[in-house]
Amino acid sequence: MSFTFKPSDIKKIGKLLGVVPRVSGSMQRFEIGEKNGMHTLALEVYPNIRIGTKRGNLISVYTGTAHLQMHFCSGYVISEMLGEVTFVGEKEGRLSGLIVEKQGGCSLYANVDRSLLSGDFTQLGPEVMLSGIALSLTDAILEEPERPKKTKAGVKKASLR
Repeated sequence: MSFTFKPSDIKKIGKLLGVVPRVSGSMQRFEIGEKNGMHTLALEVYPNIRIGTKRGNLISVYTGTAHLQMHFCSGYVISEMLGEVTFVGEKEGRLSGLIVEKQGGCSLYANVDRSLLSGDFTQLGPEVMLSGIALSLTDAILEEPERPKKTKAGVKKASLR
């Protein structure tokens, strides 16, 4: 997925979070949460920056007790109903999702098997179920997984991205 955050994406994220970002170079910083300091965080979006030898989107979240980063973010989904934005990255059928809530909460799901998004959640253990449910919102923006290619001898394995 070739995705880069545009000004319109930043505006949508800011609208959901209820804040205008501070800008420093290409970085956009959203400071959100309760004014009493109990649940505050800073979200930074770095569009199309150098990450090692490649370029991609970097998402950073800072809280009073944690620093989380997602390298090569490939998209996001806004949920007005839940009051949250979910940033997602995918590689070889594995997903990472970083969810930032309007109220200042944050969740991270890393290396989640993509098949959990479309499976039967009731068949999963409760410790696994939450990641599948939380990241299922991103299914609509993910690229279609490669299908096995048919050959004369039968079915050939799909190549991994």
